Amino acid sequence: MAVTIKSAREIDLMREAGKILGEVHNTMADRIKAGMSSYEIDQMAEKIIRSYNCQPSFLGYQGFPGSVCISINDEVVHGLPEKNKIIRDGDIVSLDMGVIYNGYQSDAARTIAIGEISDEAKKLIEVTEQSFFEGIKKAVAGGHLFDISAAIGDYAESFGYGVVRELVGHGIGTEMHEDPQIPNFRQRRRGMKLQPGMTLAIEPMINMGRPEVVFLDDDWTVVTDDGSLSAHYENTILITDNEPEILSLV
Repeated sequence: MAVTIKSAREIDLMREAGKILGEVHNTMADRIKAGMSSYEIDQMAEKIIRSYNCQPSFLGYQGFPGSVCISINDEVVHGLPEKNKIIRDGDIVSLDMGVIYNGYQSDAARTIAIGEISDEAKKLIEVTEQSFFEGIKKAVAGGHLFDISAAIGDYAESFGYGVVRELVGHGIGTEMHEDPQIPNFRQRRRGMKLQPGMTLAIEPMINMGRPEVVFLDDDWTVVTDDGSLSAHYENTILITDNEPEILSLV
């Protein structure tokens, strides 16, 4: 497993990429409204990303047609931008985006509420976000990679939610997906030791119902098998000599 340790210069570049991505997410959350299509959301995201002199990481990646994965309600990840897919009051929408700044990547996701959503949906979003923070308590130098996985999964499952197995977090740097893979559920082993300079994309994907998912025929969109709601929360983090640094949260 070739896990890259970033130099001080690389960390500075990734720190800037993360800051920009966090600002893009905040802007998007303020601007998205019921009645917009996922295509309009995607076009807005691309324009904002490029306004920072960055490139959208996802656009064209393995053929993906948009700059942001827009996943609505029971869509877990990789929802496509479509002119006829309209968001409505009461929906929850996951936005998964990445930016490339001077050759270095940042990756982050948020699930946002459109108008008034149910209490059950609010709780799912809150638990998914908190499961990330439970996980990164274990993201310390000298600790083990899969201690992060166990902390995320144990927390989410304590609420009766299903933790997606088929999709995982990952290392990140000059490539969007680098080693190591980072599951969101408990493993039999503790995994590799964490070292300062590692940059990781930690991303719980949590279903209100069962953990099983289905990959749709469009070759991208992943939905819950039982039709239940799903939430996604992700940040790019840096392993340091002390607490982890969240690069994509501003």
